[in-house]
Parts: sequence; C-alpha cells; structure tokens
Amino acid sequence: MTSKAWLSLGANIGDPPAQLAEAIRRIGENPDIAVAAQSSVLITKPWGKTDQPDFANMAISIETTLKPIDLLDVLLGIELAMGRVRDEVWGPRLIDIDIIAYDRIELKTPRLTLPHAHAHERSFVLDPLRQIDENVADWVLESAARPR
Repeated sequence: MTSKAWLSLGANIGDPPAQLAEAIRRIGENPDIAVAAQSSVLITKPWGKTDQPDFANMAISIETTLKPIDLLDVLLGIELAMGRVRDEVWGPRLIDIDIIAYDRIELKTPRLTLPHAHAHERSFVLDPLRQIDENVADWVLESAARPR
C-alpha cells in the first residue's frame, strides 16, 4: 500500500541549493519512494540557534511503501551519506531532512513524532509546505492545537 508523506529539507553550509537537489535525487532513487512535488527554495533566518548562516529550505511530497520509522531510517541514512554530523542542536548543517507528516497519522514514539513536533512553530517549514499542499499545512497547525 502506498502512503503519502511530506518532508522538509534544509541546509546552510557548503552549497545549500546543490545539497537540497542532491538530497531529493537520493530520496527519489530509493525504489520504495517516488517524489511527487517540490516547493521552491526559500532563504530563511536560522531558528533556535541564530548565530549561523541563513538556511535554504524547501518541502517535498513523496509517495512511499515504507512505514514511518523505515522512512525515517532511509532519510537519516541519506543525511549521513551526505556528510551530516549531529554535534549541535539546531546548529549549522550540510543537510537536514525531516518528516513533517505521513498520511494524516498522529504518532508519538521516542524516535518519531507525527506531525513533526515543531512544524507548526516554523514558517520555514509551513511556507514551503503550503506551496505544495495547503491542506496538509492546515492539518499540521490543527494537530498542534490538540493535546497529545
């Protein structure tokens, strides 16, 4: 069975536009994932830790046969293969790929929260998401208003 998921991608060191394109290429090469739509790239100020370069951010929608945790593992593997180092929370990064929503599932596990726990607070996630699916962006905001 195929599911739909929405991902947020960002980068702010190296060559961010090239890294976003490379991440999308790698995501689409997975036989269990098809890239369905992508937003434009938006340049945004950092969130959380603000003393770093601006980010290039975008969103994509995908169709996948992977379950949410399996999709997370694939995306983390792509980040690692591209050189992502996780040494500072909200710090500079070569690539960041987050699952924002997966179908309309609400999920909270130690590894994954759906919709993404902070998406509703981040215009750099919501604005690109609205470009490709306004209904999902609204659902992410509505979900955040409900107790989990």
